[in-house]
Amino acid sequence: MAFSILWVDDNIDQLRSHVVYLGERGYEVTGVTNGRDALALLAEQPFDAILLDEMMPGMGGLETLEEIKKLQQHIPVIMITKSEAEDLMSRAIGKRIDDYLVKPVSPLQILSALTRQLEARQLTSQQVTRDYLSHFAQASQRIGSANSPADWEGIYADLVTWGMDLFQYSDRGLLETQGEQMAAANLALSRYVRDRYQDWVQGADDAPVLSTAVYRKWIEPEVQANEQVVWIVIDCMRLDQWRMIEPLLEPLFHLDRRHYWSLLPSATPYARNALFSGLYPLEIARDYPQWWTAGHDEGSRNAFEGELLGLQLEQLDSPAAKSYKYFKVTDARETDQLRKLYGSLGDIRLIASVYNFLDIMAHGRSQSQILKELAPDEAAFRSLMRSWFEHSALFEVLKQMARRSVTVVLTTDHGSMFCRRATQIRANRDTSKNVRYKFGDNLSVDDKKVFLMKDPQQYQLPARSAIENYVITTENYYLVYPTNYHEYERLYRDSFQHGGISLEEMICPFVVMRPRS
Repeated sequence: MAFSILWVDDNIDQLRSHVVYLGERGYEVTGVTNGRDALALLAEQPFDAILLDEMMPGMGGLETLEEIKKLQQHIPVIMITKSEAEDLMSRAIGKRIDDYLVKPVSPLQILSALTRQLEARQLTSQQVTRDYLSHFAQASQRIGSANSPADWEGIYADLVTWGMDLFQYSDRGLLETQGEQMAAANLALSRYVRDRYQDWVQGADDAPVLSTAVYRKWIEPEVQANEQVVWIVIDCMRLDQWRMIEPLLEPLFHLDRRHYWSLLPSATPYARNALFSGLYPLEIARDYPQWWTAGHDEGSRNAFEGELLGLQLEQLDSPAAKSYKYFKVTDARETDQLRKLYGSLGDIRLIASVYNFLDIMAHGRSQSQILKELAPDEAAFRSLMRSWFEHSALFEVLKQMARRSVTVVLTTDHGSMFCRRATQIRANRDTSKNVRYKFGDNLSVDDKKVFLMKDPQQYQLPARSAIENYVITTENYYLVYPTNYHEYERLYRDSFQHGGISLEEMICPFVVMRPRS
């Protein structure tokens, strides 16, 4: 492919050897001697990149650059200058140059700069493809031999990285292959969790950090060591979604990245209550029944997170026990209020807040054709999540935190699964309504596709009767009743749900962020 280059230099005739060198390597170079001629030519024909001399009589390089960006905002501009003066470089970068070279420049330097700007994506794509193909067999072997939480955390992190890189740089064929490998990993994970989960919640030594231990092990030490900690829980955020907003936060904070595992069911009433209380659902229901509302209105079971947090702080004798605030943010109005409140909480030791927007968006997508069009798949939903975050009041609050001596802890309560396959369940009318998990009496399911917990108390889950069971879906299955099966099978297919066993739902990002300034 031949690239068209515009070279603007008042001594262009003296650069003929450079032009010939570039021409031999597939670059078509058009030379002009001043900025005004360059702008006139740029208005008449397209160019792939511009080489721009900084020192020219009449309209100088910076002035020409400013006018170029008005005509073609995204065209790569490489500035060639005689000086590396800091002020000059700052002004040039501020006007959005893409690269710069300092005279005298060799033809090879020019070629390298153009290659970086024009061929980097193609070169990266080729390298990503080669790397993934060489690691495919190794990744499959790792999945087959994984035998610890750390093994699974590493596998999941690598699969997320490959999925995002392949989406950005490679073809859809390899992306489908990566998706099949993720599915194979989730199948193997479901067997692993079925085998180990009961031991984990009973205190096994090989247990990962579970929801119940997150505050005690990782957040309380920060509270002990720092004047103020801001703990933010973005409801229903997956690791790949965190990776989308990570580049926005890295310039502001030093990031200490970790993973923890959500309790089962990997759903808000169970996983988030455990985060704030440090207790299993069975313990909350047994010891604090006033905070574990009876009946099937599970949403009400998260109405007392602030009280549960206070209880945990008292039990740990935390310095934040008498100096903490808890907020739940579900709409823009509450976010605006919270933004104002953060500025007046300078002496509060621990500020904890839950942001529900992502969870609302995931559930709302099932009911909204517009959201389905905007986010038809996981990659598009990631992009939508980044767009929300980048323009959110939450991001503005975090920018404020980065300018203060504040330690920020950012995490989630669980992730979500993009559900693709229905499986039937037969149950009584009073069975819970969720489609990734259910609890009730006389549940009849295909136990190859779900994890059937016949004795919930052995899994630290409450039961209302001696015959109540829990069923937790695995892989990308969702539960549908035989009545109106096809209607509900269509309704929930390709929807984001949570509560089941999957890498996406159970392995949660946890990040300690310390301001760079």
